[in-house]
Amino acid sequence: MSLFGSTSGFGTGGTSMFGSTTADNHNPMKDIEVTSPPDDSISCLAFSPPTLPGNFLIAGSWANDVRCWEVQDNGQTIPKAQQMHTGPVLDACWSDDGSKVFTASCDKTAKMWDLNSNQAIQIAQHDAPVKTIHWIKAPNYSCVMTGSWDKTLKFWDTRSPTPMMTLQLPERCYCADVVHPMAAVATAERGLIVYQLENQPSEFRRIESPLKHQHRCVAIFKDKVNKPTGFALGSIEGRVAIHYINPPNPAKDNFTFKCHRSNGTNTSAPQDIYAVNGIAFHPVHGTLATVGSDGRFSFWDKDARTKLKTSEQLDQPISACCFNHNGNIFAYASSYDWSKGHEFYNPQKKNYIFLRNAAEELKPRNKKYCLPCSCCNTEWDLYGLKRKDITY
Repeated sequence: MSLFGSTSGFGTGGTSMFGSTTADNHNPMKDIEVTSPPDDSISCLAFSPPTLPGNFLIAGSWANDVRCWEVQDNGQTIPKAQQMHTGPVLDACWSDDGSKVFTASCDKTAKMWDLNSNQAIQIAQHDAPVKTIHWIKAPNYSCVMTGSWDKTLKFWDTRSPTPMMTLQLPERCYCADVVHPMAAVATAERGLIVYQLENQPSEFRRIESPLKHQHRCVAIFKDKVNKPTGFALGSIEGRVAIHYINPPNPAKDNFTFKCHRSNGTNTSAPQDIYAVNGIAFHPVHGTLATVGSDGRFSFWDKDARTKLKTSEQLDQPISACCFNHNGNIFAYASSYDWSKGHEFYNPQKKNYIFLRNAAEELKPRNKKYCLPCSCCNTEWDLYGLKRKDITY
């Protein structure tokens, strides 16, 4: 029986295959625990592409390693291999054919891990830690894109030690995403740049940030014909911006919403506000997941402007998330993100990666609310209440 099929009850209650059946706030959603998780904070997660049979998950961590597991249909996870850097691994991605994994590290290098031979070689070098790495597969070229705290974006032919191209950034690269032919890069000091990747990479547009605080994560979304059309941008101030590149009505189509706050978003009481650590779009439904330093994940329908679900609170932050290629599995990592400083770090606390069935919970809602409502000229928030939290 498949635990990751669309008819499965896995992840919607009951007990974890490997976890305790008693109440336990390290896994309050009773999701499946990945075996042999990293020994330090987990910085990134990525599932294998659809070209690779089955599901394989990679995770990079501050223990300087990247690990790979096979995820079977029955929920069992099998550790397959791991590779090391000499500094924390900040990002990782797959090649389009699933034969290679690319990793970015604080050791100022990027590596290419050939999974068939289990050998890793250096393919990139920066003057500061490498924060982001993405594989670009264009009709006329293939390359690896790396973004660094040295304020450069570099493009690498994996066969050459020198970059094909170097683009200067206004500030340190904090997060990036690629969906060909578009790349979005967010930097320190709230810099935001969109690149086009046709023929060769070039700057398309600099965008004034819709957020007032430090950028933390960015994810590109697609339109109905599977073309990249905009991005979601998360900040340390518990807020996400939905931004279309060429919207018919920018004032109406682009918006921000609050999330990952302690006592709900519709209140005048003081709030604890947490960073949005990761955003991932469902590959089938186009809905999205956010994860935060509050130890919760939430699912959203951006088109209906509706929250679909919020998890119970884990006992530590959720530092990363991703969907597998068909959207049946949602993976999320529970580990300390240092958002509260060193005094809240507990070296005895274990890190976890959880797997949840995402086939049903991410289905879009029927559009109930319009923002603004043309019939009554009232604006509504993500909960169907009168507008308090959505800004345009």
